[in-house]
Amino acid sequence: MLIELGHFALILAFVIAIIQAVLGLIYWRSDVRIANFVRSAAIWQFILISFSFMSVVYAFVVSDFSLSLAYQHSYSLQPLIYKITAVWGNHEGSILLWVLILVLFSAAVAVFGRDLPRQLRTLVLAVQGILGAAFMGFSIFTSNPFARLDPAPFEGTDLNPILQDIGLAIHPPLLYLGYVGFSVCFSFAIAALISGKIDAAWARWVRPWTVVSWVFLTLGNAMGSYWAYYELGWGGWWFWDPVENSSFMPWLVGTALMHSAIVMEKRNALKIWTIFLAIMTFSLSLLGAFLVRSGILTSVHTFASDPTRGLVLLALLGVSIGAAFTIFAIRAPSLRAGGLFAPISREGALVLNNLFLATATAAILVGTLYPLILDALMGARISVGAPFFDLTFGVLMVPLLIVLPFGAFLGWKRADLIAVTQRLAGAAGLALLIAIVIFMLTGAEIRLAPLGVFLGFWVAFGSMADLIYRSKFGKIALGESLKRLFGLSKSIWSTALAHFGVGVTVIGIVIVSAWESENITTMKVGESVDLAGYSIKFTVADERQGPNYTISHFEFDVMAKNGKVRQVVSEKRVYMASSMPTTEAGILTYGFSQLYVAVGDADEEGVQVVRIWHKPYILLIWIGTLFMAGAGFLSLSNRKARVGVPKQAKAKRAKAKVNKSKAKTNKGSA
Repeated sequence: MLIELGHFALILAFVIAIIQAVLGLIYWRSDVRIANFVRSAAIWQFILISFSFMSVVYAFVVSDFSLSLAYQHSYSLQPLIYKITAVWGNHEGSILLWVLILVLFSAAVAVFGRDLPRQLRTLVLAVQGILGAAFMGFSIFTSNPFARLDPAPFEGTDLNPILQDIGLAIHPPLLYLGYVGFSVCFSFAIAALISGKIDAAWARWVRPWTVVSWVFLTLGNAMGSYWAYYELGWGGWWFWDPVENSSFMPWLVGTALMHSAIVMEKRNALKIWTIFLAIMTFSLSLLGAFLVRSGILTSVHTFASDPTRGLVLLALLGVSIGAAFTIFAIRAPSLRAGGLFAPISREGALVLNNLFLATATAAILVGTLYPLILDALMGARISVGAPFFDLTFGVLMVPLLIVLPFGAFLGWKRADLIAVTQRLAGAAGLALLIAIVIFMLTGAEIRLAPLGVFLGFWVAFGSMADLIYRSKFGKIALGESLKRLFGLSKSIWSTALAHFGVGVTVIGIVIVSAWESENITTMKVGESVDLAGYSIKFTVADERQGPNYTISHFEFDVMAKNGKVRQVVSEKRVYMASSMPTTEAGILTYGFSQLYVAVGDADEEGVQVVRIWHKPYILLIWIGTLFMAGAGFLSLSNRKARVGVPKQAKAKRAKAKVNKSKAKTNKGSA
């Protein structure tokens, strides 16, 4: 009965979304009653979809295999956490999670957007209603998560073993919060084009939604990278898989959108470009949804292989993006360009930032879609792999990283490049010194790695140089400098932390890519191998039993350079329901570096294939992303950045109006 109620709630939310969209688009200029209905409709959709989603979760938790989805993707012996995460470890459930997050953001606009102009809020919620109705309809008519089986099977067929990991509980929800969060930016852009009101205030209103979506997408991509690294057993953290690219492209364009919105807010410039980026970011998110769920790709990330669903998604993608860019083409010529600025200025640096990010996105888009298009049109199969992406993306990122530290020092409208260069001389010198030391310690080989390390430290030190300069360290007393440092605005701190995180991630990427070492060998119990100063001894090989799988259990003793011995465990699991094997790598952390051990197959004599990697400073890759996400949360903690207009400013304006009214009254009385 609960399943039927959940299905009914989804259908009712679908009807409400259609009414919300129609009334909002037709009567957005109308009276308060329509605006209040649209706002209430967004909240009710969230309540209904939440109930609908929880009804599916309940069926998975109690192993109700009369629900087809639970039968296909669950098993009674699965641990509870994996029963819950199995809800979105499939096509139908992931679409329902997408819908839940979409209506969550719509409700957030309705609840927290009270300071927005009524007409703008109504239009934004109307566009959100269109998107919600589209995905709810897709769920109801092509991807129904509430289909029943009669008679009900006694046991389920289990979740894909690769997905039976805590990463599934974290990665998809974070990624969807980023993907779907950009729908709000998209809706703001369409609303602005329809109303014709695009100004600095609009940029203030859209920026917090951009930041929160970007933060979650940053965390989602980082978690996905780490999940693939430790779960798949191949030792890599990024493969340029088409599905990985589909989540990376919205992140790049979303980064450009954040910076473009800053220029629009501060200088009332780049209006057309900011609107374009807002549309493009969510369009790339929709493209990612299509790639994952259309069945055109074979990947551990993908869920569906039904071509009918793929065609429906393609139609949804085409209509959404086509309609958005049609409105943009019609309205964009009537928009004013906004404020002017010199090339050497903060605006100029942010424009250059946008240029490189957009070009990098275009390069990744071509490399991702070209093989698919060629296969569809001509039947020719080619592979565009890591060498293409590494080269094109790396070449485009080098000048961006060089320019990045200059942005915070440059003034608005125009700036003195020579003076800024002098302020950054210390950061450049220190970064160069570290690069030279690394160059000498690694054998003074002519290679690009020391240049990459220099760029990473250049960005990290450049971000700190901005804080040091603003705090006047060395120019005034230390206590006063510290007071100034901790008194800097959250926007300055968030910018510095985000750029510092970029530098840390670059350092990690360069070092692990250039200096990682590996040893793929065969070992028996009792044998040892050496790698990067570590001695790894094979000590135990036995069979064990897990909750819903059998385990081939392997233990190794690892002696570090200091003589300390630690134990690492690697496993091969075979799941009982599906008979599918997985490899669980053993990972030891030493500072920011890791030793990675994965066991392969054995021969008849019991000799095991063992893959061992030493990953120097690999944790810096993900630590840097935490700095970036933390910077975003810090920015959102600033109420001015969160809602655009602080209460204090509104109170001052109200008080000024009252005083002005009193002055007129007194003048009239006189």
